Amino acid sequence: MEKKLCSYEALFTVVATLPEDELRAVVDKFTSLINENATDVSVNEWGKRRLAYPIRYNNEGYTVLVSFKSEPSFPRELERQLRISDRVLRVLITRKQGNAVAAAPAAVAEAATEAAVAAAAETPAAEAPAATDAE
Repeated sequence: MEKKLCSYEALFTVVATLPEDELRAVVDKFTSLINENATDVSVNEWGKRRLAYPIRYNNEGYTVLVSFKSEPSFPRELERQLRISDRVLRVLITRKQGNAVAAAPAAVAEAATEAAVAAAAETPAAEAPAATDAE
């Protein structure tokens, strides 16, 4: 049976008050876990950011966005491990909907073609009653 790979994005925020080496260890731990279980991994570290509201008495967090492709069972395990860690403040893992974006331009072109055909079909029918009224 063929493996089904889906695209996901994981966004997690680590406590920013950690020393630099501990912060790097936490980020590396989870990015290496993703690298071991997924393909097409892309890590984007947003760095230290001020939070909109305090989370566990922390006003700042170090945010990391990771895009990857994996089997559907892996994101649940990743989220479980991220939530267990007391150094991670927030976790958000979402599935990318790549097919919907790719289908949209074709649907727009098809709708435009249908509208043009409908407009062309209505034009002679609209002129015919006007000609009979003039007589």
